[in-house]
Amino acid sequence: MQKKIIATLVGLSVLTLAHGAANVTTAMLNDASKATDSVLSFGMGSEGQRFSPLTQINTKNVGQLVPAWSFSFGGEKQRGQESQPVIYKGKMFITASYSRIFAIDLKTGAKLWKYEHRLPDAIMPCCDVVNRGAALYGNLVIFGTLDAQLVALDQDTGKVVWKEKIDDYAAGYSMTAAPLIADGVLLTGVSGGEFGIVGRVEARNPMTGELLWTRPTVEGHMGYKYDKDGNAIENGVSGTVNKTWPGELWKTGGASTWMGGTYDPSTKLAYFGTGNPAPWNSHLRPGDNLYSSSTVAIDPKTGQIKWSYQNTPNDSWDFDGANEFVTFDMDGKRYGGKADRNGFFYVIDANNGKLQNAFPFVKKITWATSIDLKTGRPNFVKENRPSDPTTGPEGKKGSTVFAAPAFLGAKNQMPMAYNPQTKLFYVPANEWGMDIWNEPISYKKGGAYLGAGFTIRPLNEDYIGAMRAIDPKTGKIVWEDKNSAPLWGGVMTTAGGLVFYGTPEGYLKAVDAKSGKELWKFQTGSGVVAPPVTWQDGGTQYVAVVSGWGGAVPLWGGEVAKKVNFLEQGGSVWVFKLPAK
Repeated sequence: MQKKIIATLVGLSVLTLAHGAANVTTAMLNDASKATDSVLSFGMGSEGQRFSPLTQINTKNVGQLVPAWSFSFGGEKQRGQESQPVIYKGKMFITASYSRIFAIDLKTGAKLWKYEHRLPDAIMPCCDVVNRGAALYGNLVIFGTLDAQLVALDQDTGKVVWKEKIDDYAAGYSMTAAPLIADGVLLTGVSGGEFGIVGRVEARNPMTGELLWTRPTVEGHMGYKYDKDGNAIENGVSGTVNKTWPGELWKTGGASTWMGGTYDPSTKLAYFGTGNPAPWNSHLRPGDNLYSSSTVAIDPKTGQIKWSYQNTPNDSWDFDGANEFVTFDMDGKRYGGKADRNGFFYVIDANNGKLQNAFPFVKKITWATSIDLKTGRPNFVKENRPSDPTTGPEGKKGSTVFAAPAFLGAKNQMPMAYNPQTKLFYVPANEWGMDIWNEPISYKKGGAYLGAGFTIRPLNEDYIGAMRAIDPKTGKIVWEDKNSAPLWGGVMTTAGGLVFYGTPEGYLKAVDAKSGKELWKFQTGSGVVAPPVTWQDGGTQYVAVVSGWGGAVPLWGGEVAKKVNFLEQGGSVWVFKLPAK
């Protein structure tokens, strides 16, 4: 271990000599949420609040915003742009569809360099060819690829510094989330729950890519730590074998960590949401199926799970639990807020995982009536769980039930925001339901592993999406802004009293954080399915968002997809500022 620490320090010293002292450090990342001249991490701070203290753009002048510049990702790969830019030392780093990354000059919008990862033909991303962003550390920019690799590039030149294979893409593994730096450790998850992979969190040395530990998120799998020579040392089983996963299905149990995680320097814990258990067909796996559809709190230094909370035990509806866990202060304590795909908003003690509150943030939920605040468990509606297909006609299909929300979730990948001034969360919610039934299924490496059929349906004539301001203390929806199409892009809020978010119809909007009143909007030319950011440079505040329709809705959306098939794909980033006086 001592040699490993020395090697890391030497690596940092070499980078400092080569590029000067202005490299991204652990201390800078721990304070990134307070920074105004940079955006150092996904979430605008590792806690994920997406709150900026900047006030130059505010409720009085936001209506005057004009474009400063725009940059096109180019080529024929204009599809599914879910990336959040990161910004440092005069450069913007943006990942794009098909595992590309660009460095752009902040002042001019000119391309400085591009890296395009060479992808094999047989990649199997579940939900479009998206990438949500990169991590910065030292003088490196690090991102994951659709064939389950991690790539670290020199921020100045775009040259590859290290590259590591995470897992076998032919088995369904991929990476779409932005990596997380937690207390100097690089943490990543994996995608692929629909292919029967085994979810996990991995820790690496961000300077070298050297593996430090792995922590599976399916009960029964062994965790490992690694010595200086890369040898694996057993680091404890996740949970207890067969305690909540009877039989053999835990071996291909899903629970992918596909949205990545958050980290709170005050608790020194990293929080990862986990996806659905595999297959969807829940009668095959009686029990709670830990740690699927959960939040797990992990010590980034050791890889040990300190606590876990399961949002949907024995998930039958593909609700996942992968949504971000955003830490915040309330009544003198540190809590985490989570708007789960299952339709409930959870407030949980960030230190010990104890449930404080849980309430609906969408209008229609059919799978459960409520969450029991004493036990933390859902009060299930038994008849609204899809049935065993072997009891249906010819043993090929179970009974069809109507479930709300639909499996794409009351909230999916689009990150919410928290404003410590208004004490409100801003949640991009969707109101839809689905007909769902179970079908016989068996595992085959690299094959879809669902065991269910479904059709998504809108619940209302006039809207599907709704931006909602939610009080985590009372559960009250303070205001909402309805949208015809589903909301699939993230949110940002500022000390200027604003909430920024995009719509599939192509608009970037700014609304009043207290009232929800629309104050400004701009047509970007394609659907916005990415979160905005803001920063200040040379005394001027800027706002940026990536535009490019795609993601899971047009692929999986059923009747909803038909409603939005007129939307055009794209690939660009737009930057806005107030006009010069």
